[in-house]
Amino acid sequence: MQSFVGTGVALVTPFKKDFSVDVQALEKIVNHVIEGGVEYLVVLGTTGEPATLTSEEKELVIRTVINTNNNRLPLVLGVGGNNTMQVVEELKTRDFTGFSAILSVSPYYNKPTQEGIYQHFSAIAKASPLPVIIYNVPGRTASNILPSTVLRLANDFPNIIGIKEAAGDIVQAMKIIQHKPKNFHVISGDDMITLPMVLAGGSGVISVIGEGFPKEFSQMVRLGLERKVDEAYALHYKIADATDMIFEQGNPAGIKEVFKALDLSENTVRLPLVSVNEDLATRLKEFTQNI
Repeated sequence: MQSFVGTGVALVTPFKKDFSVDVQALEKIVNHVIEGGVEYLVVLGTTGEPATLTSEEKELVIRTVINTNNNRLPLVLGVGGNNTMQVVEELKTRDFTGFSAILSVSPYYNKPTQEGIYQHFSAIAKASPLPVIIYNVPGRTASNILPSTVLRLANDFPNIIGIKEAAGDIVQAMKIIQHKPKNFHVISGDDMITLPMVLAGGSGVISVIGEGFPKEFSQMVRLGLERKVDEAYALHYKIADATDMIFEQGNPAGIKEVFKALDLSENTVRLPLVSVNEDLATRLKEFTQNI
């Protein structure tokens, strides 16, 4: 599973000003990140605003990314939710042609116990025709997957190959890294602590800032994996201010403002999200022009 070592990016779904899916912009963004040197692409993760997409729009996004990628990089598809049986049904019926793995978020809103989380991912692992990457993001789900639960899943199900760990807790990540099976990937889901996680033994990142600045961010991760610490941190600090800014008023509003500054897409997001305010837009534009 070396495909998932390095930098993956969580693709946005660009919208036109009329809020329709902007296929041409999505093609430009896919080419932008591939040419920037990332190792894989994540389609319809939370950054892609799937909660506001229709079934037809999701299929349009999937087709567009597959066709534009043209087998250049591995693709990961976001397949998750807080209705376990509905997720299982999708896994049993969806055509996964073109994809190498799925990324499945821990159930949100329900706030299951650790046993409930274990049973949820157990059902997913048994149903999935592809390797599974767990996604732990307590800030969105209102429940944290404890290291003990992650390790239990990793040891019980060989097709659960990794976790996107976005608790923002480097100690928690290190506990998983310390005790994980040999080929299990601990992938950062928090851009700001990606480099410390890589240096602690993590496999890389599924990034948002890496979409805007793929050359710099993916090179930082590669340098971290090569243990070239000073060079890696030089790149980390080069883009650290932008990393903070893109999350200041919510994701993906911030990264979409970067794409607008790069002339890749509009900054449109769908309600209940709103675009960043003028002050943040100006700061992101200045950073993007001067990097």
